[in-house]
Amino acid sequence: MSTVSKCALSSPWELTRVGDRVSFLYLERCTVHRDDNAITATDVDGVTHIPSATIGTLLLGPGTRVTHQAMALLGESGAAVVWVGEHGVRYYAGGRALTRSSGLLEAQATAWANRRTRLEVARDMYRLRFPEDDPSGHTRDDLLRMEGRRVKEVYRREAARTGVPWKRREYHRNDFSSADAPNQAVTAAAQCMYGVAHAVVAALGCSPGLGFVHSGHERSFVLDIADLYKTEIAIPAAFDAAAMGDDDVPTRTRRALRDRINKSRLMERCADDIKRLLRYKEAGATAADTDRMGLQSDGGRVLDGGRNYGDEPIW
Repeated sequence: MSTVSKCALSSPWELTRVGDRVSFLYLERCTVHRDDNAITATDVDGVTHIPSATIGTLLLGPGTRVTHQAMALLGESGAAVVWVGEHGVRYYAGGRALTRSSGLLEAQATAWANRRTRLEVARDMYRLRFPEDDPSGHTRDDLLRMEGRRVKEVYRREAARTGVPWKRREYHRNDFSSADAPNQAVTAAAQCMYGVAHAVVAALGCSPGLGFVHSGHERSFVLDIADLYKTEIAIPAAFDAAAMGDDDVPTRTRRALRDRINKSRLMERCADDIKRLLRYKEAGATAADTDRMGLQSDGGRVLDGGRNYGDEPIW
C-alpha cells in the first residue's frame, strides 16, 4: 500500500463530479482505513472496499475509528467527513474542494458583502423553494414569516398523507429520544441534509459560513442550501420513515432520504442551484488552468504568479 507522502495529489479532472457521487454513506462500529485509492471499512463481517472519489459525504457513527491515511485520501478526494452522535444529531465536517479555483467563493463573497444583493439572493432562495409565491419587494421579516407558514403547511400535509400523528415541531438538543417518531425522523433527515449540503458547498470551494438567510454560524451557507430541499425531499422522507413505526427511526429515515436524493439527482441539482444563486458563470477552463495562481493588481487585473515584478513595468 502506498504511503500518503508517495501519493501524488489528484487534479480536478481525475475526480468524480459532485453531482455524480453517492449522496452519503453511513458507517458505524468499524475501522476506516486506506488501501491505494479506496477506503476500507473493517468490522466483524470482514473488509469492505469503497472508492473514495465516489462519496459525497461519509457519516461516521458510534464505534468508528478512522486512520490518518484514510482521512488524507478522503480530503484529497473532496469528500466531506461527518462524525455523528448516537442518533446522528452531532455534526463535525471537513473536506477539500474539488475545484482549484476561487471563482465561486469570490462570487459568493461579492454577493454577500452588499446588503442589496444579499437580500436578492435570499429572495431567490425563497423563490426556488416556493415558486408559486413571488417574494419580490418583501423584506427579510416578511420572508421569515412566509417561510414559517409554508413549512407548517408541509408538516400538516405530510401528516395527512402518511397518517402520522403530528402536533408540532420539537427538537431537544440533548435528548433526542424524548421526541416522538416524526420529530426524530425530521431531525435525522435534517442532519443528513446538512451533510450533503456541506459536501457540495465544500466541493465547489464556497465558504460554509457566509449565509444569505442564516447568519452568525460557521455553517450558515450550508443551512441555507439544505433548506432549499427541506419541504420537497427531507420532510416527506422523514414522514415516510415515521409511518413505518417507532423502532429504529433514524436508520429508516436515512434510507428513505438516500432513495429520494438519488432519484431526484439532488447532488447535481444542488451544485447547479448554488451557481445560479450566486450568478456564477463558469469560464471554459482547461487542465492547464486548474491550479493557476494569479496576483491582483490595480483595475481588477490578474497577473501571472510565480514571477518577480520588482524591476518590470506592470500593465
